Amino acid sequence: MERVEPMPLGGDVARRADAHAAAPLLNCLIREVAQRCPGQGGRRVYRLPGGGRLLRVREGRRPADPEVYTAGAWQRVGHTDLVKLVAEELRRHTGLSNDELPAEMIDSRDAVAALLAARDRVAPPADPYLRSEQSLVTGHPYHPAPKARGGGPVASWLAYAPEAHARFPLVLLAVREDALVEEGDTAALDALGQAPPGYRLLPAHPWQLDLVGGDLAGAFADGRLLRLGTTAFDVWPTAAVRTVHAPAADPAPGADLFLKFSLDVRITNDVRRLWRHDLLKLRRTDTAAAGAIEAQDGPAAWLSDRGYRTAAFAFEELAVLVRDGLGGHVLPGATPLLAAALAEGFDGNPLDGPADPAVWWEAYLRQVVPPVLNAFARHGVVLEAHLQNSLVAVDTGGIPVQALFRDAEGVKLLPDVTRAAGWERLVYCLVVNHLTEVAAALVERHPDHDPWPAARREFARHDVPEIPRLLTSPTLPGKTNLLLRWTGADGADARYLPLPNPLSGP
Repeated sequence: MERVEPMPLGGDVARRADAHAAAPLLNCLIREVAQRCPGQGGRRVYRLPGGGRLLRVREGRRPADPEVYTAGAWQRVGHTDLVKLVAEELRRHTGLSNDELPAEMIDSRDAVAALLAARDRVAPPADPYLRSEQSLVTGHPYHPAPKARGGGPVASWLAYAPEAHARFPLVLLAVREDALVEEGDTAALDALGQAPPGYRLLPAHPWQLDLVGGDLAGAFADGRLLRLGTTAFDVWPTAAVRTVHAPAADPAPGADLFLKFSLDVRITNDVRRLWRHDLLKLRRTDTAAAGAIEAQDGPAAWLSDRGYRTAAFAFEELAVLVRDGLGGHVLPGATPLLAAALAEGFDGNPLDGPADPAVWWEAYLRQVVPPVLNAFARHGVVLEAHLQNSLVAVDTGGIPVQALFRDAEGVKLLPDVTRAAGWERLVYCLVVNHLTEVAAALVERHPDHDPWPAARREFARHDVPEIPRLLTSPTLPGKTNLLLRWTGADGADARYLPLPNPLSGP
């Protein structure tokens, strides 16, 4: 197991952490609250309506170098003061107070600092797929605290952080058979070790056990639960933090699979627990998503959430979900990459290489867009096709040849949600969260390339009743993560505000 210990942070790491943490917070403030004013000298100026103050930033999809106009001059604002500024503005804007979110913003920045320091002294994985999963140092570009880790000490979580290039063995527990609960295909778990008679294997994330360990003392004492040791191989945490990958190359039975665990830690908007209500509908949503993808004439794939296993006395706390590995899904010779990593950047990013951005982008659209639209229009399945739930496989030249989608927990089915609500969610996930970010990263490298005519053509060729309005509407739905967190909305909630629609055109 490769352990990464925290260490004192130098000035360079602190400055880099401030920049990484400020960018998504500024994005949220600008999208959800601020009012745009005429720019000055290459910088964008905004009025903060709560107090009428002026804020200016260096332009770009990751705004930087915030300044506030004070006493007749522009004054630089560090991350700590930016958090205070945002909190004061939101109190005036909403009439509500919130002590929790500012602490999360600071926690997120401090986590970034720890991650940057760790990355400076640990080699990234050689496999480009794992490297892409572990590249998200900034993370969600429109969340005020994308890297918060629950406020715990760095030492409690750094060894399990994907962004720190961690890898570690899982803890092997055994649960007595009369207390076992499972549904679906969980056979891969039994290959991870050897349970004694009358028991079944139940792997656990070590951070998960640290968080809930005291609550399990009674089950260990009376024999309902046994601790057997650890797996004979390491797993790699993916971008989702609580989901780990056991690659096919690992010399262990049952390798090449993903396992998703409960963590009683808030990461972005949600406490990342495997909730009972989600697990109980898992088979239905996964079956629908898998069927919608398999019915299509194309290379797209769905990584199935095969089933889950847990203990009746700790149903959510000890739940583990078994997900398909990459083998048997990725096209021969292709390399899967996390879509979010294309926007974030990593060593081996195919966006750094295309000689013709139009060819690359049209290939990307051909792989990503049709499966999502067809699943909705033909099967009533709303895939959560945002950047972190989408993989894009590329050929040896870096050209996209396949899209893979995952995470049944985020799938919505019609008529469980209305068609209008499902379409709004689809547009947000696919267009606002996904395509606009990858398009912006491409344009950063090729400023003369306009990606949106090709995107309009791709959407227009699909016979979906909602598409004509999509291509003429002046706005798209943008999720309000800052206001959602400030007002204490449910983690699964989604509220939208109108954003300019780059798809709208002739």
